[in-house]
Amino acid sequence: MSSLAYPYLGVPAPGTTIEVAPGIHWLSMPLPFALDHINLWLAQDEGGWTIVDTGIGNAETRALWERLLGGFEPIRRVLLTHYHPDHAGNADWLCKRFGVELWTTQGEYLTAHAVSASAAGYTTDAVLSVFRRNGLEDARIAAMSGRGNRYRQLVPEFPHSYRRIIEGDRVRIGQHDWLAIVGHGHAPEHLSLYCEALNVVIAGDMLLSTISTNVSVWSIDPEGDPLRLFLDSIARYRELPADVLVLPSHGKPFRGAHERVAQLEAHHRERFGELKRELGKGERSAGDLLPVLFRRPLDAHQTFFAMGEAIAHLHYLYYAGEARRAAGPDGIMRYAAR
Repeated sequence: MSSLAYPYLGVPAPGTTIEVAPGIHWLSMPLPFALDHINLWLAQDEGGWTIVDTGIGNAETRALWERLLGGFEPIRRVLLTHYHPDHAGNADWLCKRFGVELWTTQGEYLTAHAVSASAAGYTTDAVLSVFRRNGLEDARIAAMSGRGNRYRQLVPEFPHSYRRIIEGDRVRIGQHDWLAIVGHGHAPEHLSLYCEALNVVIAGDMLLSTISTNVSVWSIDPEGDPLRLFLDSIARYRELPADVLVLPSHGKPFRGAHERVAQLEAHHRERFGELKRELGKGERSAGDLLPVLFRRPLDAHQTFFAMGEAIAHLHYLYYAGEARRAAGPDGIMRYAAR
């Protein structure tokens, strides 16, 4: 039985907040996806407030910010855990509105600009080329093509300067220091922040309470092993107190970080076991294995992320020496049990 504890049963209503620790307010913004909301945070700062993550850059989210901001001014800075659009969409709008700086890691800052500009291999066509080499059938490729730059639609602008945060920095917010913990796998240099005095960690997407974070292979690093990086990163939460209050970007705040890490490790071990049993039956591509990892119908949006995850799981097994692989005459990479 899970011993995760949820101190707050309800999610804040749109345009409202819940104070989850002294000076730390939880707010929720809607998302137009199956994952239908994101948690954002306001932290009391010296003479004002720090915003942590911003929601997607659309009129609905900005209207909710307008409703909230009257009770939380002035804003002293905007801080991002990572570059994904549900976190970064309003960073530029908020920074300009209050004349403040963006604080984040270098990897997240530069990646946001690269994705927005479709630079350095960050294009849908480049991703679909990787998917095709990994066995995704043409009909699904066609369903995902022609999407344009979805990132730029959700992050209309992004700041042209920032304050860099690196691993181990102590970020002073109001009366408290927050330790910067940089994780990998889900994003290049995902930032989490731990406050010892409050026994609170703002975890972003690295440690979620009820779902597993997306960890995918993308075209920018088509031979990467992001799942190993992710598992190494979440293991570091065991260095925090077992009763630390975890503030995740999705789901509800919870206590039980050590157990949640163990649950996620067990989840991936189970997926690895299922894949190895399937690979024991013969050669399989990532596209062949989607039904093994995802036992539900997948629309085009879901397939985009599921395919990246399937490749990531196979790469983990390959680099760990638990699977072999080879490209066939058709150019498709297939894996088999070692």
